[in-house]
Amino acid sequence: MASPASKSPLEIHAHATSNLRFIRDTMERASTFTAVPGWGGVFMGLTALLASFICLYLPKEWWLSIWLTCGMIALGFGSLAIFEKARRNGAPLDSPGARKFALAFAPPLGVGAILTVALIHAGAYRLIPGALLLLYGISVLGGGAFSVRVIPIMGVCFIALGSVALFVPLLWGNILMGVGFGLLHIVFGAIIARRHGG
Repeated sequence: MASPASKSPLEIHAHATSNLRFIRDTMERASTFTAVPGWGGVFMGLTALLASFICLYLPKEWWLSIWLTCGMIALGFGSLAIFEKARRNGAPLDSPGARKFALAFAPPLGVGAILTVALIHAGAYRLIPGALLLLYGISVLGGGAFSVRVIPIMGVCFIALGSVALFVPLLWGNILMGVGFGLLHIVFGAIIARRHGG
C-alpha cells in the first residue's frame, strides 16, 4: 500500500475533492425539507378541481366561499400529510431544513390572506384569483429553495398562471385557479410521490 508521501498531488487532490463533495451533499440533504407530501398534493389538487367545477354552476356570489372552504380542507389535509410523511420517513419537523422551508413558505401565505381581505373590502373580486395564485407561487418558490428540486418549478408555474389571471374576467380566473391549485398540485404531487417517497 502506498504511503501518503508516495501519492501524487493529483491523487491527493482527487481524494480531497471527493471528500468535499460527500460533505457538501450530506450537508445539503440535512438542510433540505423532504416531507413535502406528494399524495397529499394530489388530494389537494382534486379538492381544488372540485371547487372550480362547482363554481361554474353556482351563482358567482358563492364563488369565494366555496374556494375558501376548499382551501381550508386542503390546508388541513396537506398539514396532516406532511406530519405523516415526516413520521414515516423519520424526518424531524424541527430540522434546519424544515424551519427554513416554513420561514420562506409561510409569510407570502399570510400576505395572501391579508390581501384577499383587502380586495374583498374594495369589491375587487376579479383580482383575487391572480393575487392568490401569485402569492402561493411565491410561497412555493421560496419554500422550494429548501426542498426537493421540482418544487421551485411548480412555484414558477403558479406565478405564470397568476400573472395571466390578473387580466382576465372572474370566470376565467376561477378556471385558472382550478388549473393551478388543481392540475398543478396533481401533476407535481404525483412526481413528488414517485421520486421522493410518497
